[in-house]
Amino acid sequence: MNTDEIKNIGFGRTLYQMTWPMLIGVLALMSYQLVDAAWIAVLGVDPLAALGFTVPVQQLIIGFQVGLGIATTAIISRTLGAGAAEKARQQGRLILMAGVGLLALLTLLLWLLRPLLLDFLGAEKELRPLIDSYWAPWLLAAWLGGALYLGYSQHRAQGDTKFPGLMMLAVSLLNLLLDPLFIFVFDWGLPGAAWATAVSFALGGLMTYPRIFKKGWISSDLQGLNVVLEIRKLLGTALPAMLSQLMPAFSAILATSLVAGFGTAAVAAWGLGTRLEFFSIVVVLALTMSLPPLLGRFSGAGDWDAVERLLKLAVGFVVLWQLGIALLWLLLSQPLVGLITEENQVSALVQDYLLKLPVSYAALGVCMLMVSANNALGMPLRGLATSILRLFACYLPCLWLGAQWAGISGLFSGALIGNLLAGLLAWVIYRRGITQLRSHGSSV
Repeated sequence: MNTDEIKNIGFGRTLYQMTWPMLIGVLALMSYQLVDAAWIAVLGVDPLAALGFTVPVQQLIIGFQVGLGIATTAIISRTLGAGAAEKARQQGRLILMAGVGLLALLTLLLWLLRPLLLDFLGAEKELRPLIDSYWAPWLLAAWLGGALYLGYSQHRAQGDTKFPGLMMLAVSLLNLLLDPLFIFVFDWGLPGAAWATAVSFALGGLMTYPRIFKKGWISSDLQGLNVVLEIRKLLGTALPAMLSQLMPAFSAILATSLVAGFGTAAVAAWGLGTRLEFFSIVVVLALTMSLPPLLGRFSGAGDWDAVERLLKLAVGFVVLWQLGIALLWLLLSQPLVGLITEENQVSALVQDYLLKLPVSYAALGVCMLMVSANNALGMPLRGLATSILRLFACYLPCLWLGAQWAGISGLFSGALIGNLLAGLLAWVIYRRGITQLRSHGSSV
């Protein structure tokens, strides 16, 4: 899909057509991860605890693969927008080779360093044999999942979000079917869950990669391509994007430690609230996947008016959508909380959370879009700066100030104010960046 075709179809319709498959894919991934944890919980406390020690390491791997995926989409889509189709095919091959290799190196390193990592995480010695039996297939699954994600990113860079969205759904459903078979029928226990994921990802790759080659998106050679420059370009986009992905996890640890000072009920309410928040912004998450290929095409073509029109359309939609979600939470908070928990103290705190925080998700959504847009337009350092300032100059300080002012309720108010400030700051950073791009242009 080239820029003229996008304009003929219309920005709104194109964005819709590219976003809904990503929405289905994200929801499918969320569902399979929840069900995966539920099956493991049936095995008992020790397997569930062993699973828990993979969470921070998994966040590292996901941040790494998402950073590579963002770079893939940004670089190739800008090159295609500039009309350099053969160069885009060469970049596609180089990025796949480098990305799959780097992911393999990371997972191998994590396997070799697992004793040190488990010591740092405080894993008990009694759990080590169980964790070791799980980590080998789990790291294999993580590498296969990362390679599959790079294949999805190649599709997104070409403007195809339908195939990766439907593949995420198919792979998640397959994983759900294989879980009980591998865990209970084959009696593989906890490692069975990892093998189910590995097989699902491998089959997904067998569907995804032949399609990439069949479509002619990968060049047969790299002759004439400045490999060193392209690797630098890849890492220059991927590394800031990786750090941006890891910032929220680090921030969540600090926020939870602050909430913990108000007792167990506060932690429980905060945990429930943040889980509901994830579902509240799932449409924004889908947009951060579907919008960058379009922005990359138009920026590569030097059509900055189209870039701004497209981004303003996305921002306007997110603000209206999230305000609608906030109204929905306002109306449903009391009956919904009654279904989630029967603890009166927790229930009251969750209701307070839902009365205050959702109205700020519009600003949070704008901030997320700005980070994504900065990466897509070749401004990854501005995207990283936006993430850092959002969390450490707006969100966390407002949380702390709110807690000092009015306890846990004030902390919720501080989170609201922090998100609003972050959205405004993100827009200002983006505007300064796009002004410079319009003045000086960019090259592929």
